[in-house]
Amino acid sequence: MAEAPTVAAPFAFNILLATDSYKVTHFKQYPPDTCKIYSYFECRKGKDDEFKEVVFFGLQYILKKYLSGSVVTEEKIQQAKQIYELHFKQSVFHEEGWRYIITKHNGYLPVRIKAIPEGSIIPRGNVLFTVENTDPKCFWLTNYIETMLVQVWYPITVATISREFKKILALFLHKTSGSLDGLEFKFHDFGYRGVSSQESAALGGAAHLVNFQSTNTVAGLLMAQQFYSCQMAGFSIPAAEHSTIISWGRSREKDAFEYMLRQFPSSPISIVCDSYDIFNACRQIWGDDLRDCVEQRNEDSMVIIRPDSGDPVETIMKVIRILEEVFGSTLNLQGYKLLPSFIRVFQGDAINLLSMEKILTALKNEHWSTENIIFGCGGALLQKLNRDTLNCSFKCSYVELSGKGLDVYKQPVTDPIKGSKRGQLTLRRNPEGIIETIQEGKGNPEEDLLVTVFENGNILQEYTLAEVRSNAKLQDADLLSIKPNAESLHEVC
Repeated sequence: MAEAPTVAAPFAFNILLATDSYKVTHFKQYPPDTCKIYSYFECRKGKDDEFKEVVFFGLQYILKKYLSGSVVTEEKIQQAKQIYELHFKQSVFHEEGWRYIITKHNGYLPVRIKAIPEGSIIPRGNVLFTVENTDPKCFWLTNYIETMLVQVWYPITVATISREFKKILALFLHKTSGSLDGLEFKFHDFGYRGVSSQESAALGGAAHLVNFQSTNTVAGLLMAQQFYSCQMAGFSIPAAEHSTIISWGRSREKDAFEYMLRQFPSSPISIVCDSYDIFNACRQIWGDDLRDCVEQRNEDSMVIIRPDSGDPVETIMKVIRILEEVFGSTLNLQGYKLLPSFIRVFQGDAINLLSMEKILTALKNEHWSTENIIFGCGGALLQKLNRDTLNCSFKCSYVELSGKGLDVYKQPVTDPIKGSKRGQLTLRRNPEGIIETIQEGKGNPEEDLLVTVFENGNILQEYTLAEVRSNAKLQDADLLSIKPNAESLHEVC
Protein backbone atom coordinates (compact mmCIF):
# COMPACT_ATOMS: atom_id res chain seq x y z
CA MET A 1 0.00 0.00 0.00
CA ALA A 2 1.45 3.38 -1.05
CA GLU A 3 2.20 5.86 1.69
CA ALA A 4 0.26 9.11 1.71
CA PRO A 5 2.35 12.06 0.59
CA THR A 6 3.85 14.15 3.36
CA VAL A 7 2.24 17.57 3.56
CA ALA A 8 4.70 20.45 3.47
CA ALA A 9 5.39 22.32 6.69
CA PRO A 10 2.73 25.01 7.24
CA PHE A 11 5.15 27.93 6.96
CA ALA A 12 7.50 26.54 4.31
CA PHE A 13 7.25 28.61 1.13
CA ASN A 14 4.88 27.10 -1.42
CA ILE A 15 4.60 28.92 -4.76
CA LEU A 16 1.16 27.35 -5.28
CA LEU A 17 -0.06 29.27 -2.25
CA ALA A 18 1.79 32.52 -3.04
CA THR A 19 -1.03 34.10 -5.01
CA ASP A 20 -4.27 35.99 -4.53
CA SER A 21 -7.14 33.62 -3.85
CA TYR A 22 -9.11 34.47 -6.97
CA LYS A 23 -6.20 33.57 -9.24
CA VAL A 24 -6.62 29.93 -8.25
CA THR A 25 -9.86 29.92 -10.27
CA HIS A 26 -8.59 31.79 -13.34
CA PHE A 27 -7.49 28.73 -15.30
CA LYS A 28 -11.22 28.06 -15.73
CA GLN A 29 -11.96 31.57 -16.97
CA TYR A 30 -9.67 32.13 -19.96
CA PRO A 31 -11.00 31.19 -23.42
CA PRO A 32 -10.83 27.38 -23.85
CA ASP A 33 -8.38 27.63 -26.75
CA THR A 34 -5.89 29.89 -24.91
CA CYS A 35 -2.26 28.82 -25.34
CA LYS A 36 -0.31 31.93 -24.34
CA ILE A 37 -0.71 34.77 -21.85
CA TYR A 38 1.77 37.63 -22.03
CA SER A 39 1.80 40.32 -19.33
CA TYR A 40 3.98 43.24 -18.35
CA PHE A 41 4.88 45.36 -15.32
CA GLU A 42 5.19 49.14 -15.28
CA CYS A 43 5.05 52.15 -13.00
CA ARG A 44 2.17 54.00 -14.61
CA LYS A 45 2.52 57.64 -15.50
CA GLY A 46 -0.05 59.97 -13.97
CA LYS A 47 -1.00 63.64 -14.20
CA ASP A 48 1.00 65.06 -11.29
CA ASP A 49 3.62 62.45 -10.48
CA GLU A 50 6.04 63.45 -7.74
CA PHE A 51 8.61 61.04 -9.14
CA LYS A 52 9.14 61.17 -12.90
CA GLU A 53 11.43 58.15 -13.16
CA VAL A 54 12.10 54.96 -11.26
CA VAL A 55 15.07 52.84 -10.23
CA PHE A 56 14.49 49.21 -11.21
CA PHE A 57 15.72 46.91 -8.45
CA GLY A 58 14.79 43.74 -6.58
CA LEU A 59 13.43 41.35 -9.22
CA GLN A 60 16.61 39.27 -9.07
CA TYR A 61 15.99 38.60 -5.37
CA ILE A 62 12.44 37.42 -5.99
CA LEU A 63 13.47 35.16 -8.86
CA LYS A 64 16.39 33.60 -7.03
CA LYS A 65 14.61 33.13 -3.70
CA TYR A 66 11.14 32.05 -4.80
CA LEU A 67 10.88 31.05 -8.47
CA SER A 68 14.12 29.39 -9.56
CA GLY A 69 14.70 25.66 -9.52
CA SER A 70 12.23 22.84 -8.97
CA VAL A 71 9.63 24.72 -6.94
CA VAL A 72 6.62 22.45 -7.58
CA THR A 73 6.44 19.15 -5.70
CA GLU A 74 3.77 16.60 -4.93
CA GLU A 75 3.88 17.62 -1.27
CA LYS A 76 3.16 21.23 -2.19
CA ILE A 77 0.30 20.17 -4.46
CA GLN A 78 -1.29 18.22 -1.63
CA GLN A 79 -0.88 21.10 0.79
CA ALA A 80 -2.38 23.60 -1.67
CA LYS A 81 -5.25 21.25 -2.54
CA GLN A 82 -6.17 20.86 1.11
CA ILE A 83 -6.01 24.57 1.90
CA TYR A 84 -7.94 25.70 -1.17
CA GLU A 85 -10.72 23.19 -0.61
CA LEU A 86 -11.18 24.56 2.88
CA HIS A 87 -10.81 28.15 1.69
CA PHE A 88 -13.30 27.99 -1.21
CA LYS A 89 -15.55 25.29 0.24
CA GLN A 90 -15.41 23.59 -3.16
CA SER A 91 -12.86 22.00 -5.50
CA VAL A 92 -11.45 24.77 -7.71
CA PHE A 93 -7.71 24.06 -7.44
CA HIS A 94 -5.92 23.22 -10.71
CA GLU A 95 -4.32 20.04 -9.42
CA GLU A 96 -3.90 18.58 -12.90
CA GLY A 97 -2.11 21.66 -14.20
CA TRP A 98 0.39 21.74 -11.36
CA ARG A 99 1.07 18.02 -11.61
CA TYR A 100 1.72 18.49 -15.34
CA ILE A 101 4.51 20.93 -14.37
CA ILE A 102 6.07 18.18 -12.28
CA THR A 103 5.83 15.44 -14.91
CA LYS A 104 6.69 17.61 -17.92
CA HIS A 105 9.05 20.18 -16.42
CA ASN A 106 10.39 18.47 -13.30
CA GLY A 107 8.78 21.14 -11.14
CA TYR A 108 10.46 24.05 -12.96
CA LEU A 109 8.16 26.91 -13.93
CA PRO A 110 7.71 27.13 -17.74
CA VAL A 111 7.75 30.91 -18.01
CA ARG A 112 10.04 33.48 -19.58
CA ILE A 113 10.74 36.83 -17.92
CA LYS A 114 12.47 39.68 -19.72
CA ALA A 115 13.51 42.74 -17.74
CA ILE A 116 15.59 45.86 -17.92
CA PRO A 117 19.00 45.62 -16.21
CA GLU A 118 18.74 46.21 -12.47
CA GLY A 119 19.66 49.72 -11.43
CA SER A 120 18.36 51.18 -14.70
CA ILE A 121 16.68 54.58 -14.47
CA ILE A 122 13.48 54.47 -16.51
CA PRO A 123 10.85 57.21 -17.04
CA ARG A 124 7.42 56.40 -15.63
CA GLY A 125 4.98 54.77 -18.03
CA ASN A 126 7.44 52.33 -19.60
CA VAL A 127 7.55 48.55 -19.45
CA LEU A 128 10.00 47.26 -16.84
CA PHE A 129 9.58 43.54 -17.32
CA THR A 130 7.41 41.07 -19.24
CA VAL A 131 6.21 37.57 -18.38
CA GLU A 132 4.96 34.83 -20.71
CA ASN A 133 4.44 31.09 -20.54
CA THR A 134 6.71 28.86 -22.62
CA ASP A 135 4.43 25.81 -22.56
CA PRO A 136 0.99 26.26 -24.21
CA LYS A 137 -0.62 24.08 -21.54
CA CYS A 138 0.59 26.46 -18.83
CA PHE A 139 -0.94 29.67 -20.17
CA TRP A 140 -2.62 30.17 -16.79
CA LEU A 141 0.74 30.34 -15.00
CA THR A 142 1.77 33.80 -16.30
CA ASN A 143 -0.70 35.72 -14.19
CA TYR A 144 -0.77 33.19 -11.37
CA ILE A 145 2.70 34.40 -10.33
CA GLU A 146 1.73 38.06 -10.67
CA THR A 147 1.20 38.38 -6.92
CA MET A 148 4.75 37.31 -6.16
CA LEU A 149 6.34 39.36 -8.93
CA VAL A 150 4.47 42.59 -8.21
CA GLN A 151 6.04 42.70 -4.77
CA VAL A 152 9.05 44.13 -6.58
CA TRP A 153 7.17 47.43 -6.19
CA TYR A 154 8.72 47.78 -2.73
CA PRO A 155 12.46 47.71 -3.55
CA ILE A 156 11.77 49.76 -6.69
CA THR A 157 10.01 52.43 -4.65
CA VAL A 158 12.63 52.53 -1.88
CA ALA A 159 15.49 52.70 -4.42
CA THR A 160 13.67 55.48 -6.26
CA ILE A 161 13.02 57.57 -3.14
CA SER A 162 16.57 56.99 -1.87
CA ARG A 163 17.92 58.28 -5.18
CA GLU A 164 15.75 61.39 -4.89
CA PHE A 165 17.41 62.09 -1.54
CA LYS A 166 20.75 61.60 -3.27
CA LYS A 167 19.86 64.12 -5.97
CA ILE A 168 19.07 66.80 -3.39
CA LEU A 169 22.23 66.11 -1.40
CA ALA A 170 24.38 66.10 -4.54
CA LEU A 171 22.98 69.42 -5.67
CA PHE A 172 23.64 71.22 -2.38
CA LEU A 173 26.94 69.48 -1.71
CA HIS A 174 28.35 70.44 -5.08
CA LYS A 175 27.01 73.98 -4.89
CA THR A 176 28.45 74.63 -1.43
CA SER A 177 31.71 72.68 -1.64
CA GLY A 178 32.53 72.31 -5.33
CA SER A 179 32.82 68.55 -4.87
CA LEU A 180 30.79 65.41 -4.33
CA ASP A 181 33.31 63.78 -2.03
CA GLY A 182 31.59 61.66 0.61
CA LEU A 183 28.16 61.85 -1.03
CA GLU A 184 27.58 58.10 -0.67
CA PHE A 185 27.94 58.45 3.14
CA LYS A 186 25.69 61.48 3.56
CA PHE A 187 22.42 59.59 4.03
CA HIS A 188 22.01 56.82 6.60
CA ASP A 189 19.25 54.18 6.68
CA PHE A 190 17.58 54.00 10.11
CA GLY A 191 14.53 52.09 8.93
CA TYR A 192 15.11 48.57 10.28
CA ARG A 193 12.80 48.78 13.31
CA GLY A 194 10.09 50.68 11.45
CA VAL A 195 9.29 48.16 8.72
CA SER A 196 6.78 45.34 8.83
CA SER A 197 9.11 42.34 8.65
CA GLN A 198 12.66 41.06 8.38
CA GLU A 199 12.17 40.61 4.64
CA SER A 200 10.98 44.19 4.24
CA ALA A 201 14.11 45.31 6.07
CA ALA A 202 16.25 43.22 3.74
CA LEU A 203 14.57 44.41 0.55
CA GLY A 204 14.29 48.04 1.58
CA GLY A 205 17.72 48.13 3.17
CA ALA A 206 19.37 46.72 0.05
CA ALA A 207 17.39 49.10 -2.17
CA HIS A 208 18.81 52.07 -0.26
CA LEU A 209 22.30 50.63 -0.74
CA VAL A 210 21.88 50.97 -4.49
CA ASN A 211 22.47 54.70 -3.92
CA PHE A 212 24.39 55.02 -0.65
CA GLN A 213 26.88 53.10 1.49
CA SER A 214 25.65 54.21 4.90
CA THR A 215 23.18 52.08 6.88
CA ASN A 216 22.09 50.61 10.19
CA THR A 217 19.88 47.98 8.52
CA VAL A 218 21.95 44.82 8.76
CA ALA A 219 19.31 42.77 6.91
CA GLY A 220 19.98 44.84 3.79
CA LEU A 221 23.69 44.02 3.97
CA LEU A 222 22.94 40.31 4.10
CA MET A 223 20.58 40.49 1.13
CA ALA A 224 23.16 42.38 -0.93
CA GLN A 225 25.74 39.79 -0.02
CA GLN A 226 23.62 36.73 -0.75
CA PHE A 227 21.68 37.88 -3.80
CA TYR A 228 23.82 40.61 -5.38
CA SER A 229 27.38 39.35 -4.76
CA CYS A 230 28.52 42.28 -2.61
CA GLN A 231 30.71 41.27 0.29
CA MET A 232 29.98 44.46 2.26
CA ALA A 233 27.53 46.96 0.82
CA GLY A 234 27.29 49.51 3.64
CA PHE A 235 29.04 50.87 6.69
CA SER A 236 28.31 52.41 10.07
CA ILE A 237 30.09 53.92 13.08
CA PRO A 238 29.72 53.64 16.87
CA ALA A 239 26.71 55.69 17.93
CA ALA A 240 24.85 56.43 21.13
CA GLU A 241 21.14 56.11 21.75
CA HIS A 242 19.16 57.72 24.52
CA SER A 243 19.37 54.63 26.76
CA THR A 244 23.17 54.73 26.79
CA ILE A 245 23.13 58.41 27.73
CA ILE A 246 20.28 58.64 30.24
CA SER A 247 21.43 55.51 32.08
CA TRP A 248 24.14 57.75 33.58
CA GLY A 249 21.47 60.07 35.05
CA ARG A 250 20.76 63.68 34.19
CA SER A 251 23.53 65.09 36.39
CA ARG A 252 26.14 62.91 34.64
CA GLU A 253 25.44 63.67 30.97
CA LYS A 254 28.99 65.01 30.65
CA ASP A 255 30.34 61.73 32.02
CA ALA A 256 28.34 59.79 29.45
CA PHE A 257 29.78 61.87 26.62
CA GLU A 258 33.32 61.70 27.97
CA TYR A 259 33.09 57.94 28.41
CA MET A 260 32.20 57.55 24.74
CA LEU A 261 35.20 59.62 23.73
CA ARG A 262 37.42 57.25 25.70
CA GLN A 263 35.74 54.10 24.43
CA PHE A 264 36.19 55.06 20.75
CA PRO A 265 39.32 57.24 20.60
CA SER A 266 40.17 56.74 16.93
CA SER A 267 36.76 56.30 15.31
CA PRO A 268 34.07 58.78 14.32
CA ILE A 269 31.31 58.66 16.93
CA SER A 270 27.72 59.86 16.77
CA ILE A 271 26.28 61.07 20.08
CA VAL A 272 22.63 61.90 20.64
CA CYS A 273 22.59 65.16 22.60
CA ASP A 274 18.96 66.11 23.15
CA SER A 275 18.20 63.90 26.16
CA TYR A 276 17.81 67.09 28.22
CA ASP A 277 19.00 70.38 26.71
CA ILE A 278 20.86 70.05 23.43
CA PHE A 279 21.84 73.71 23.34
CA ASN A 280 23.46 73.45 26.77
CA ALA A 281 25.11 70.21 25.70
CA CYS A 282 26.66 71.94 22.67
CA ARG A 283 27.67 75.16 24.42
CA GLN A 284 28.65 73.95 27.89
CA ILE A 285 29.55 70.26 27.72
CA TRP A 286 31.09 70.05 24.26
CA GLY A 287 32.17 73.68 23.99
CA ASP A 288 33.65 74.04 27.47
CA ASP A 289 33.82 70.94 29.69
CA LEU A 290 35.07 68.59 26.96
CA ARG A 291 36.43 71.10 24.49
CA ASP A 292 40.05 70.03 24.81
CA CYS A 293 39.10 66.37 24.28
CA VAL A 294 37.08 67.23 21.19
CA GLU A 295 39.76 69.42 19.65
CA GLN A 296 42.32 66.62 19.98
CA ARG A 297 40.31 64.53 17.55
CA ASN A 298 40.38 64.81 13.74
CA GLU A 299 38.46 63.99 10.59
CA ASP A 300 38.95 60.27 11.17
CA SER A 301 37.71 60.46 14.77
CA MET A 302 35.20 63.31 14.53
CA VAL A 303 32.45 63.88 17.07
CA ILE A 304 29.05 63.95 15.38
CA ILE A 305 26.40 65.85 17.32
CA ARG A 306 22.93 64.37 16.86
CA PRO A 307 19.76 66.35 17.65
CA ASP A 308 16.68 64.11 17.77
CA SER A 309 13.74 66.37 18.55
CA GLY A 310 12.22 69.77 17.86
CA ASP A 311 11.75 71.60 14.60
CA PRO A 312 14.56 70.18 12.44
CA VAL A 313 15.41 73.44 10.64
CA GLU A 314 15.38 75.64 13.74
CA THR A 315 17.25 73.12 15.84
CA ILE A 316 19.97 72.44 13.31
CA MET A 317 20.56 76.14 12.67
CA LYS A 318 20.83 76.93 16.36
CA VAL A 319 23.13 73.98 17.02
CA ILE A 320 25.49 74.86 14.20
CA ARG A 321 25.64 78.51 15.31
CA ILE A 322 26.57 77.43 18.84
CA LEU A 323 29.23 75.07 17.53
CA GLU A 324 30.67 77.90 15.47
CA GLU A 325 30.75 80.15 18.54
CA VAL A 326 32.77 77.67 20.57
CA PHE A 327 34.89 75.94 17.90
CA GLY A 328 35.06 78.54 15.14
CA SER A 329 34.72 78.02 11.39
CA THR A 330 36.65 78.49 8.17
CA LEU A 331 35.66 79.14 4.57
CA ASN A 332 36.01 76.46 1.91
CA LEU A 333 37.02 77.16 -1.68
CA GLN A 334 33.42 77.96 -2.61
CA GLY A 335 33.19 80.57 0.14
CA TYR A 336 30.91 78.55 2.43
CA LYS A 337 31.53 78.08 6.15
CA LEU A 338 32.92 74.84 7.49
CA LEU A 339 33.19 73.66 11.09
CA PRO A 340 36.55 72.19 12.15
CA SER A 341 37.06 68.68 10.78
CA PHE A 342 36.72 67.14 14.25
CA ILE A 343 33.04 68.03 14.63
CA ARG A 344 29.92 67.56 12.48
CA VAL A 345 26.12 67.47 12.88
CA PHE A 346 23.73 64.59 12.18
CA GLN A 347 19.97 64.98 11.67
CA GLY A 348 17.93 61.78 11.64
CA ASP A 349 14.65 62.94 13.15
CA ALA A 350 11.68 64.08 11.01
CA ILE A 351 13.62 63.71 7.77
CA ASN A 352 11.86 63.42 4.45
CA LEU A 353 12.54 64.91 1.03
CA LEU A 354 10.92 68.22 1.91
CA SER A 355 12.48 68.68 5.34
CA MET A 356 15.94 67.77 4.05
CA GLU A 357 15.72 70.39 1.33
CA LYS A 358 14.51 72.97 3.87
CA ILE A 359 17.46 72.25 6.15
CA LEU A 360 19.98 72.41 3.32
CA THR A 361 18.43 75.61 1.99
CA ALA A 362 18.58 77.24 5.43
CA LEU A 363 22.22 76.22 5.82
CA LYS A 364 23.10 77.52 2.38
CA ASN A 365 21.30 80.82 3.01
CA GLU A 366 23.53 81.37 6.04
CA HIS A 367 26.56 80.37 3.96
CA TRP A 368 27.11 76.96 5.55
CA SER A 369 28.45 74.12 3.43
CA THR A 370 26.53 70.85 3.19
CA GLU A 371 29.82 69.25 4.27
CA ASN A 372 28.85 70.08 7.85
CA ILE A 373 25.83 67.79 8.03
CA ILE A 374 24.89 64.14 7.63
CA PHE A 375 21.33 62.85 7.44
CA GLY A 376 19.49 59.70 8.46
CA CYS A 377 15.99 58.50 7.71
CA GLY A 378 13.73 55.69 8.88
CA GLY A 379 10.02 55.61 8.14
CA ALA A 380 10.04 58.05 5.24
CA LEU A 381 12.64 55.90 3.50
CA LEU A 382 11.45 52.33 4.13
CA GLN A 383 7.85 52.49 5.30
CA LYS A 384 5.88 55.62 4.36
CA LEU A 385 5.11 54.34 0.89
CA ASN A 386 2.91 51.82 -0.86
CA ARG A 387 2.32 50.27 -4.28
CA ASP A 388 0.47 53.40 -5.38
CA THR A 389 3.43 55.67 -4.64
CA LEU A 390 4.71 54.81 -8.13
CA ASN A 391 1.43 53.33 -9.47
CA CYS A 392 3.00 49.90 -9.98
CA SER A 393 0.85 47.72 -12.24
CA PHE A 394 0.92 44.28 -13.88
CA LYS A 395 -1.36 43.82 -16.91
CA CYS A 396 -2.01 41.33 -19.70
CA SER A 397 -1.31 42.81 -23.15
CA TYR A 398 -1.20 39.83 -25.53
CA VAL A 399 -2.76 36.38 -25.81
CA GLU A 400 -2.71 33.55 -28.30
CA LEU A 401 -5.87 31.58 -28.97
CA SER A 402 -5.36 28.39 -30.99
CA GLY A 403 -1.98 29.81 -32.01
CA LYS A 404 -3.40 33.09 -33.28
CA GLY A 405 -2.10 36.24 -31.60
CA LEU A 406 -4.37 38.94 -30.22
CA ASP A 407 -3.32 42.29 -28.74
CA VAL A 408 -5.44 42.98 -25.67
CA TYR A 409 -5.82 45.96 -23.34
CA LYS A 410 -8.06 47.73 -20.86
CA GLN A 411 -9.39 51.25 -21.40
CA PRO A 412 -11.70 52.33 -18.54
CA VAL A 413 -13.92 55.21 -19.56
CA THR A 414 -13.92 56.36 -15.93
CA ASP A 415 -10.12 56.60 -15.57
CA PRO A 416 -7.94 56.99 -18.69
CA ILE A 417 -4.76 56.76 -16.61
CA LYS A 418 -5.59 53.10 -15.96
CA GLY A 419 -5.55 52.25 -19.64
CA SER A 420 -3.03 49.51 -20.38
CA LYS A 421 -0.55 48.77 -23.13
CA ARG A 422 -1.27 46.55 -26.14
CA GLY A 423 0.53 43.59 -27.61
CA GLN A 424 4.07 42.30 -27.20
CA LEU A 425 6.32 45.08 -25.96
CA THR A 426 9.86 46.24 -26.50
CA LEU A 427 11.76 48.99 -24.74
CA ARG A 428 14.17 51.12 -26.70
CA ARG A 429 16.13 54.35 -26.68
CA ASN A 430 14.92 56.40 -29.64
CA PRO A 431 17.21 58.53 -31.87
CA GLU A 432 16.72 61.50 -29.50
CA GLY A 433 17.99 59.36 -26.62
CA ILE A 434 14.58 59.09 -24.94
CA ILE A 435 13.51 55.72 -23.57
CA GLU A 436 10.15 54.60 -24.92
CA THR A 437 7.96 51.51 -25.02
CA ILE A 438 7.00 50.14 -28.43
CA GLN A 439 3.66 48.34 -28.42
CA GLU A 440 1.88 45.78 -30.59
CA GLY A 441 5.03 43.84 -31.40
CA LYS A 442 6.36 46.48 -33.79
CA GLY A 443 9.67 47.04 -32.06
CA ASN A 444 13.08 45.99 -33.37
CA PRO A 445 14.39 43.09 -31.23
CA GLU A 446 17.95 44.34 -31.75
CA GLU A 447 17.04 47.62 -30.04
CA ASP A 448 15.20 46.00 -27.15
CA LEU A 449 16.57 46.96 -23.73
CA LEU A 450 14.70 44.09 -22.08
CA VAL A 451 16.96 41.13 -21.28
CA THR A 452 15.81 37.54 -20.67
CA VAL A 453 16.62 37.04 -17.00
CA PHE A 454 14.53 33.92 -16.26
CA GLU A 455 13.41 31.03 -18.43
CA ASN A 456 11.91 27.67 -17.50
CA GLY A 457 12.96 27.88 -13.88
CA ASN A 458 16.51 29.02 -14.55
CA ILE A 459 18.18 32.37 -13.85
CA LEU A 460 19.84 33.43 -17.12
CA GLN A 461 21.17 36.85 -16.15
CA GLU A 462 22.43 38.12 -12.79
CA TYR A 463 23.66 41.53 -11.70
CA THR A 464 26.11 42.37 -8.95
CA LEU A 465 25.41 45.29 -6.67
CA ALA A 466 28.40 47.03 -8.26
CA GLU A 467 26.69 46.77 -11.66
CA VAL A 468 23.38 47.93 -10.20
CA ARG A 469 25.05 50.94 -8.61
CA SER A 470 26.78 51.79 -11.86
CA ASN A 471 23.45 51.74 -13.72
CA ALA A 472 21.83 53.95 -11.07
CA LYS A 473 24.54 56.60 -10.71
CA LEU A 474 23.57 60.23 -11.05
CA GLN A 475 24.02 62.14 -14.28
CA ASP A 476 23.99 65.84 -15.16
CA ALA A 477 20.31 65.68 -16.05
CA ASP A 478 19.39 64.35 -12.60
CA LEU A 479 20.60 67.52 -10.95
CA LEU A 480 19.22 69.83 -13.59
CA SER A 481 15.81 68.25 -13.07
CA ILE A 482 15.78 69.45 -9.45
CA LYS A 483 16.87 73.04 -9.85
CA PRO A 484 16.64 74.85 -13.20
CA ASN A 485 19.77 76.88 -12.46
CA ALA A 486 21.91 74.03 -11.16
CA GLU A 487 25.34 74.28 -12.64
CA SER A 488 26.35 71.56 -15.06
CA LEU A 489 28.20 68.60 -13.63
CA HIS A 490 30.22 65.96 -15.28
CA GLU A 491 28.99 62.45 -14.53
CA VAL A 492 28.72 61.94 -10.79
CA CYS A 493 28.06 58.87 -8.72
